Amino acid sequence: MEHFIVSARKYRPQTFKDVVGQQAITNTLLNAIEHNHLAQALLFTGPRGVGKTSCARILAKTINQEGHENPDEDFAFNIFELDAASNNSVDDIRSLIDQVRIPPQVGKYKVYIIDEVHMLSQAAFNAFLKTLEEPPKHAIFILATTEKHKIIPTILSRCQIFDFKRITVTDAKNHLMDVAKQEGIDAEEDALQIIAQKADGAMRDALSIFDRVVSYSGDTLTRQAVTENLNVLDYETYFSVTDLIVDGNIPELLLAFNSILAQGFDGHHFISGLASHFRDLLVCKDPATIQLLEVGDQTKQKYAEQATKTSRSFLIKGIELANDCDLKYKSSKNQRLLVELCLMQLASILTTPEGEKKKMTNPT
Repeated sequence: MEHFIVSARKYRPQTFKDVVGQQAITNTLLNAIEHNHLAQALLFTGPRGVGKTSCARILAKTINQEGHENPDEDFAFNIFELDAASNNSVDDIRSLIDQVRIPPQVGKYKVYIIDEVHMLSQAAFNAFLKTLEEPPKHAIFILATTEKHKIIPTILSRCQIFDFKRITVTDAKNHLMDVAKQEGIDAEEDALQIIAQKADGAMRDALSIFDRVVSYSGDTLTRQAVTENLNVLDYETYFSVTDLIVDGNIPELLLAFNSILAQGFDGHHFISGLASHFRDLLVCKDPATIQLLEVGDQTKQKYAEQATKTSRSFLIKGIELANDCDLKYKSSKNQRLLVELCLMQLASILTTPEGEKKKMTNPT
């Protein structure tokens, strides 16, 4: 059996152009290298899986490639990676400081990448201060962390700080489309959109989820296969529930919620998703805000169609009721009844006490 390499490793960026969603940082680093303005101590901070370690490795390779004949040289001997989560003592840092004094055998620089730097002990931070402030000319330190607030101010003041942002759903989806194409997988845009949303801003998570779903469904990736494998509530569910709410059909609405619970979904997850769905319908009401809707073009059309059936006042009231239910959910003794009551209140916004449908005064 051929050895399988996970997509997060197989498609790890090799150049700054390959890095997804961090253009401001990669451009700054490239300009700093080009104009010889690169600081010797850099701090890469941001959420997990957004490219901090990848950028550190690319930077280490790029600064050593200048003037070198072989473009494929990876300068592995010049790059030292230390995981501060498991090497966080004073002795580990002293050992690193001893290495720093020795100049590189090949290339110009020795690059020290210290991952999860916030895990260093107080004593280790203090031992590191002097070297970080006045490193040898051949040494560059790149510190990476997900928790900048845990790093002492004396370390922060000695570093040039780069804040990595979360990957947008659109950027993650586009990258997944490229990966799917290279892997020969026929993937629906909506399927990749769901994976990108589930990854919550982390490209590594998106690729891991992609691998998992491909293992489940094979060479064809459909929206249905993704929702089944990830056990997420499909937007189609929210479209049908909203139609029932607009029609004031309380019996069908309660049956629909019962069906959702029977599938193993949590009532809390459902009601918070419904509030988000109303929010998405609300942003469809105005061409200026429609760009805030992070869905595929086909789905966007469905949102636009349903948005015409509802008024702004209804959606705002709906968001208020769903959000109120969301806040009360954890402390409620009867959580199912709480959600059912919320659904009944939502279905009653547009109907009279006699069960007749009210006329919408402002459908736009």
